Amino acid sequence: MHYADYKMILSPKNGMNVYRGCSHGCIYCDSRSACYQMDHDFEDIEVKRNAPQILEAQLRRKRKPCMISTGAMCDPYIPLEEQLQITRQCIEVIERLGFGLAILTKSNRILRDRDLLQAIGRRTKCVVQTTLTTFDEDLCRVIEPNVSTTHERFQMLSAMRDAGIPTVVWLGPILPFINDSECNLRGLLDYCVRAKVHGVLSFGFGVTVREGNREYFYQQLDRHFPGVRQEYVDRFGDSYGCVSPNYARLNDILKEVCGRHGIMFGANRAFSYLSHFERQETQLSMF
Repeated sequence: MHYADYKMILSPKNGMNVYRGCSHGCIYCDSRSACYQMDHDFEDIEVKRNAPQILEAQLRRKRKPCMISTGAMCDPYIPLEEQLQITRQCIEVIERLGFGLAILTKSNRILRDRDLLQAIGRRTKCVVQTTLTTFDEDLCRVIEPNVSTTHERFQMLSAMRDAGIPTVVWLGPILPFINDSECNLRGLLDYCVRAKVHGVLSFGFGVTVREGNREYFYQQLDRHFPGVRQEYVDRFGDSYGCVSPNYARLNDILKEVCGRHGIMFGANRAFSYLSHFERQETQLSMF
């Protein structure tokens, strides 16, 4: 871990990351890709120590409140967050200034901040998102070794439901030749139905690999799934997108289950929902 001071934290589309790097150890992580130009080891997490202060300064310069998103690149609830509480401090700023929040995490540590998430939801919109990759708990501990297990994330989704906080599940990545089965998908969707998630986001049934994360992913395939790396090389070569051969069948199941249970699905609809700011009641000016 090391600290860094930043001048800006929000992207042009109002996304932010308070940490840079991750200790979750997911074998497929796209954030390892060379295109992100990380100049330190991925596990040597960079902490943006002044994140709450620069976030507040940027939010106060905005003409009107909007949705703020976090978690797409680096998880806001890595173990360091337990002590540093920088994510919580940023959420406090968002709540105090009347902005909305769309937060993505693989960790049930988010339950610590349920009070703040509910407070945001009473004024505007707060959406909790998580990824679900494999229904098999043993497989989860192999491909996502240092995160809350799939069942623990299901319990977190259920707790958010009970707290009145809407949830969205990112379904994937689905790793060809490893977890791209009908049984796995139905298990994950059953969790979504039982937790009454608002929506499911799927980018196709597959995984993305490119320079930086490809090398790490292939090393982990050799370590945990002997022979599977060669299947990737033979079928996908140097392709960025590695789509499951079972794509058509899995996509049909997704559409049928979501349609039957009234769950929003489709990337365009989900991103529109996540980015749309809503007021729940008349608010005083934050300024």
